[in-house]
Amino acid sequence: MSFDVEDKESGERKPFYGDAAPNGYMILTPEGRVMVLVASGQREPGQTDEKQAVLFRTMLSYTGFYRFEEDKFITTVDVSWNESWTGTDQVRFYTLVGDRLDIMSAWMPNPIHPERIARGILSWERAK
Repeated sequence: MSFDVEDKESGERKPFYGDAAPNGYMILTPEGRVMVLVASGQREPGQTDEKQAVLFRTMLSYTGFYRFEEDKFITTVDVSWNESWTGTDQVRFYTLVGDRLDIMSAWMPNPIHPERIARGILSWERAK
């Protein structure tokens, strides 16, 4: 599994959370619910406000009902680590080859370098 940011102009891909591979799971139920948890592989426990803020910025988690529409994977989020996602449809694009699922955001301004256009790519492998 990986979580990369791809630059549209150069095609360069960089790990979103740094060099350590992220940890995480995505569970899809037959009833149509998805549960996602992804965390940086470089996290450390934190009890101070500053360290807890770092923990928040180095993970994502949400759940809701999903559907597929052509090449889109759409989740209607009902619980999220980021309340701005709760109650929204999160639209992603996907490719599935064998046991590998890549889920990509739309192209958008890079949050760190807004003058550049980028997208996030989460790559998953089916658990054996």
